[in-house]
Parts: sequence; C-alpha cells; structure tokens
Amino acid sequence: MSETLGTPPATVTDAGARPIFSGHYRSLWGFLLLGWLFSYADRTVTGPVIAWMIANKAGFIGDASNPATLGGLVGSMFFAGYMLTQYAGGRLGDRFGHREMLVLSLLWAGLLTLVSGLVAGLVAFVAARVLTGLGEGVFYSNDRTMVMNHTPANRRTLGLGVVLSGLSIGLTIGVLATPYLINWGTSVGLAGEAWRMPLWVFGVVSLVVALATYLFFRGRGDRPLRLGPPALRLIAYSAPTFVAIVALFLVAEALRWPEWLTAVGVGVLAAIVTAVVVQNVRRSGHASTLLNRNVWYVYIAFIAVMWNLWFFSFWSVQIVKETAQSSLVAAGLTAAFNAGAGIIGFPIGGWLADRRARAGKGRKPLAIACAVAHALLAVAFGLSIMSGRPSLLLLGLILFTSGLFFNALQPIVHGITGDLVPDDQRGSVFGLFNLVAEIGAVASPVVSGILRDATGSWAPGVFTAAGVMAVSVVLYALVREHVPAAAST
Repeated sequence: MSETLGTPPATVTDAGARPIFSGHYRSLWGFLLLGWLFSYADRTVTGPVIAWMIANKAGFIGDASNPATLGGLVGSMFFAGYMLTQYAGGRLGDRFGHREMLVLSLLWAGLLTLVSGLVAGLVAFVAARVLTGLGEGVFYSNDRTMVMNHTPANRRTLGLGVVLSGLSIGLTIGVLATPYLINWGTSVGLAGEAWRMPLWVFGVVSLVVALATYLFFRGRGDRPLRLGPPALRLIAYSAPTFVAIVALFLVAEALRWPEWLTAVGVGVLAAIVTAVVVQNVRRSGHASTLLNRNVWYVYIAFIAVMWNLWFFSFWSVQIVKETAQSSLVAAGLTAAFNAGAGIIGFPIGGWLADRRARAGKGRKPLAIACAVAHALLAVAFGLSIMSGRPSLLLLGLILFTSGLFFNALQPIVHGITGDLVPDDQRGSVFGLFNLVAEIGAVASPVVSGILRDATGSWAPGVFTAAGVMAVSVVLYALVREHVPAAAST
C-alpha cells in the first residue's frame, strides 16, 4: 500500500470531492504526537505549580488553611472538564471533521493555559483550568480516529502507540521543566508570581504547535478547515458543563467538603452526562454499534487502565518517598520510571498488535497478556512496600517493567475498539469509550487516599489497583474482536 493516503489532490472545480486528508501518514503521526506532548504538558503543569505554591506559601494556594486539599480540588476540577467533553468531541468530529476538532482543541488549550497564567485569584484560576480541560477533552477521540482512518490497516496499532508516546514525553517535560521555568520567573523578578512563567511558556508553545498543525492540514490538498461551526457547538456544549463544575467547586470550598465528597459530586455529574449521551445515541439510531454488549465490555474494562494510570501518576512519588524513606527528588526520579516506560511501551504494543493482525490473528490475546502481567507486577509492588524499607532500585525496576506492559496495553485496546464500529462512527465510539473509562481516573486517587488514611499503608491501594486490572482481564476475554481483512493480508 502506498504511504501517501487518499486520492491525488483534486482540482479547484472538483473541490467537493477532495479528500479529507491526503498527506503522508507518518507526518500525521508526528503532528499528532506533538499535539499529545504539549496538551499533556499543559495539563501536567498544574501539579508542580500548586506544589511550588504550597512549598513557598505563595499565590492563592499557599496562604490557604488547607493547601493540599485545595490544590487537589483544583486538579479534580480540571479533570472533570476534561472528562465531560470526551463524547461531545468525538461526535462533533464525526460531524464537522476530525482535523477541525484537533486544531480547535490545541488552540483552545494553548490559549486557556496562557490565560491561566494571567488571571488573579483562586476562582478565576479554577475557571481557567476547567475551561482548559473542556478544550483538551476533545483531542483524544479525534486523534484516535485520524490515526485509524488514515494509516494503512497493517500499521494502525503501531501508529496509535507511536502517537500516544507523546503523552509520556509531555508528562516528563511537564514535571521536569516546570521547576526550572519557575526559577526563571524568579530570576526575572516575578518573585511570588513566578508560578505564572511555566503556564505562559507552555501556553505560547502550544499555540505555535496549533498553528503548525493548522498549516499542516490546510496544505495537504484537503478541503478548507472551517473552525467556526464546531467551535460554536463546542462552546454551547461546554457552557452549562463549565457552570456546573465551577459551581461544584464553589460549594465544596464554601462548605469545606472533604475531597472524596467532591469526587462523588463529579461522579454524579458524570453519571448525568453519561445518561444523556446514551439517550442521544439511542435517538440517533446508532445504539446497535455504539451501545452493544461487545463495546460495553471494552468501555468498562478500560476503567481499570484509567484507575491504574492515575493511581500511579498521582501517588507513586509519595508511595516511594514514604516506604523507602527517600528524599522527594529521589522518589520523583524513581517514580518517573513508570511514566518513562510509556515512551517504549506504547509503540511496542502497537507494533506487536500489528504483527498479529498481518498474520490474520486477533490482538485480544496480547491485551489479556499485558493486563495479566501488569496486575501481577502491581501485586509484586504491593508486596515490596509491605516488606519494610525496599530499595529504590527494586521499586524503580518494578515500576518500569509494569509500565512497559501497562502502556503497551493501551494502543492494543484502542485498535480493537476502533475496529468494532464503522469508520464514520469512530469519533463517537472513542468519545464514549473515554467518557466511561475516566470513571477510574476520578475515583482512583480519592479511594487510594482513603485506604491509606484508614490503614496507614499504601499496600491496600496498590492491591486494589491490581484487583481492578484483574477484573478487566475477564472483560477483555469476553470481547468478540473484529480483525480487518486488510490487516490480515
């Protein structure tokens, strides 16, 4: 199959027949990887910025009587926004164009990250981060769809993995670069406002990437990119969601709710949105493809991935610091092995899945093997921290190895999911997929924190994460996978 996709660019008189994307699929991978990198750096920056405020008693977090709880609440509000536009983003992509939604997401996220560094006051900052999440939430489903629709069938899962490795790179850059950017802000005289510098830098760079992506899509013989109609639809959808999330934050802050109760509130809001989405899918006549038993197995099974992702991303530094009695820097470097494993694991998982597909074999056994391996290694991690004072080398080795299997699992499942529906419904299926799966991300940090406070150990939280992953193995086994004919030739 040729590596240049679609038909040759049409003439101006035949504009209506021009392909949606006619560029080189590997170039597409590169731009989408950049999109993941900087959108993930934009969302990751919040954590280190809040940690600096707390440590330096600066900004609107440092002076609070409950800075850690308040900081966690800010992060939860961003994530709520990100979660609740998953289906809307995919649905809008199916209707208005996936290229348009990708460019719109990058522009939106870059602009609101920049605004986050300009606002004054806690409520304004929370509002800006919620809006950032609402814009970033539409990237996922459209990115997955573009890769599958415009990559040769026998290389699709590799493409999904290569592009998603931008997540790990962005996470690493966001964590490591933020302290240096804050120091730069201090050196240029920002003093207690130095936390604004990384938000400005990442926001500007994201806007540059958005502009480059826009020019890339526009210059590949495509139909014109029309951002206005989908932008207006996204604003109309986001407005009531934004009001509901910010209102939840204000009530939680006024009543001094515990963090878990706020998470319950987000869960209720998510349940309402999910119910509305399911009803809309039924009315649209697509329930047979988007809501059948097979896809529900995949939707629910992926809750385990989000649970484990946000458990280890949120708590691994603290777990290593407490159990190994190490410094914060040493714990951070050790925990980074888990995130860094994605740079290798994502593309390897995709490559292995494509090899099976080319041989006419299903990818489901690979998904099951990766899930089993991660669950077993998570148990080993839990046993290690129960043993007393484990070495940083042992913890880092387990985190890295489990991270390889865990990250390899994700593009494999994405490939299976995308092939369960017709091409023109992939945006919708990925939006539903991630909307349901993000339940794990909302619940995991809070449940794990409650278990830690109740037992005095992180081991129960680790074993819970392993148990949730074990349940997903059963669900993956029940999936009836579709292997595309093109991938088996």
